[in-house]
Amino acid sequence: MNKKPSNILLMALVAMSLFKINSSFAQPAKVFTPKIKTPHTSSELTPSQKSKSTEDSDEFKETTTLAPATRKLQRHGVGFGLGQTFLMGNYSKHGNDKITLDALYTYAASYSFDLLINAHVSQHKDQNERMRLLGLNSSIKGRFVEYDNLSPYFLGGLGFYAPRAKRSSSSGTEWSDQKLTFGLNFGGGLDLRLNDNYVVGLMGQLHWPFKVQQDDQSDLKGYYFKLLITGMYLF
Repeated sequence: MNKKPSNILLMALVAMSLFKINSSFAQPAKVFTPKIKTPHTSSELTPSQKSKSTEDSDEFKETTTLAPATRKLQRHGVGFGLGQTFLMGNYSKHGNDKITLDALYTYAASYSFDLLINAHVSQHKDQNERMRLLGLNSSIKGRFVEYDNLSPYFLGGLGFYAPRAKRSSSSGTEWSDQKLTFGLNFGGGLDLRLNDNYVVGLMGQLHWPFKVQQDDQSDLKGYYFKLLITGMYLF
């Protein structure tokens, strides 16, 4: 009778130990995640990593240096245009083409448009006849595109002209009456920015003064074309 309780107690202990073993196997295994140390400062970089980062920074500086500078607005410019003046129409009957000098002024009003003022005076000879040109005109320069420091443009505007001709007549040669008239101008060109202050380029501009009426002679009419090398100083 005494052996029976002891056997029951022994069986209970064996059952409890088997339950603990099964519960330990049922727990999920922990995943191993190794810690990787990443360098945060230049002192922790290896020599190869330092050289690579230096090369990257130098390359970035080089690309930013090669990028074109943006055009600055509200800047004035004074300069000149030197080139050939070609007489056309009836003007060509009283004088020959010649090299002339123009005075130029520009104002950067926006990123795409500039104001251009042109002043010029010249006299052209052909034997006993003469053709004298005098003009002060303004035009708007419209830029197509800015490619690096190179920018093509077109221009057009209005101005004042005072052409005068010494023409042959039955009584000899006689100057026409000098009168002020209105006129048109249009053309195009190419600008190259050398630096922040100097610009050179090429410009072709057609000037078309309106007809100048005469009292006792035939009316004076014609037009002329200028092909110029330009130089400007910006400030």
